[in-house]
Amino acid sequence: PAMKVAEAHPDVVVVQQGNFIKGTIPANVGTYFGTVYEPVYLAGIAAGKSTTSNKLGYVYAFPIPQTTSNINAFAPGAQSVNPDAEVITVSTSNWCDPAKQAEAAESLIGQGVDVITQHQDCTGTITKAAEAAGIEVVGYHADASELAPHGWVTGSEWAWDDMYIDIVETALAGDFTGSKYNANFRVGYKDGANPFVQSKYGPSVDQATQDLIVEAKEEISTTGSPFEGPVYAQDGSVLVAEGTVPTYAEIEELNVVFVKGVIGDIP
Repeated sequence: PAMKVAEAHPDVVVVQQGNFIKGTIPANVGTYFGTVYEPVYLAGIAAGKSTTSNKLGYVYAFPIPQTTSNINAFAPGAQSVNPDAEVITVSTSNWCDPAKQAEAAESLIGQGVDVITQHQDCTGTITKAAEAAGIEVVGYHADASELAPHGWVTGSEWAWDDMYIDIVETALAGDFTGSKYNANFRVGYKDGANPFVQSKYGPSVDQATQDLIVEAKEEISTTGSPFEGPVYAQDGSVLVAEGTVPTYAEIEELNVVFVKGVIGDIP
């Protein structure tokens, strides 16, 4: 749809949040996103330290690159501090269906999950369900700590302001064509301006765990990545070879399967 609008209005800059344009990108088009999986990996560390059952739950909508990347980062984040941790997934096939979300949360809790997270557009249902069940919760999209004063661990949330201002100013100045936004623009910790940031910590996250997260973030910000090899798929095949650090574009392409340690099938 964005490409069609841009073609019909060549004098208008059209940028789309997420998705990926393959092939030639027109002069007035671009996509943009944060590297969402980076703070999700860090939240996985907190979840791995928080669980006592070693069962983490993940409720997601659809198996698109952003959601699978998050799941595939959350699991190794948890396993980096807790090798016995596993991530059980449930797909709702809907971005915002509170009834399906409640059912998914109930199913995961029934399987012994004691930390739950999500990739949904409306996040209140699962957050409140976790708090009511007395388990812990990792947030997504926004700070929902007020909904789970006892069970909140941490989370990831958007901070778009600086990027939006820069995109608009670039367009107004007539400098969009050929700019970094006239592309599939992705930005993360290595660039220092990831618009997807870590949420506050809850009461269960001790200083030792916070220090581990600081160390992991520093590594990702320099030479590392949550997907630095070796990375293995569920079936044991190699997704990323040892010592290889995939690019942002390559990460979006490889996340079509779940990694080792994730339980569930991709619909």
